[in-house]
Amino acid sequence: MTQPIFEIRDYTIAQPDYAAYKIWAEDLAGPWLKANLNVLEFWMDAGIEAEVAGTDPKVSPHGQANVCWIIQWESMEERKSNATWTSSPEWQAIWAKHPNPNAYLHMNARFMTAVG
Repeated sequence: MTQPIFEIRDYTIAQPDYAAYKIWAEDLAGPWLKANLNVLEFWMDAGIEAEVAGTDPKVSPHGQANVCWIIQWESMEERKSNATWTSSPEWQAIWAKHPNPNAYLHMNARFMTAVG
């Protein structure tokens, strides 16, 4: 059996669109994603300044991500076989209510496994 894969998705939503995006995410997108994918959690920026450190820290010119959610997949094969969820009629109805689909300044998806 393969080890589960955790897909960590970070988004930087443009600040002028953030308040409307947050309502959409809390009321529509987040609940649907949690009900239809194995979303472990869906987080929104808390308004607390990010801590950036390291030997060569660089922050994107768009700033820090202000939305993050994690999906657990049994494998990358499962993720690939579920890649069509965005075309489902239910998701398309939610996406149609998005306040500004062009508000995504940056999106990052990382794939990790658990340690220990």
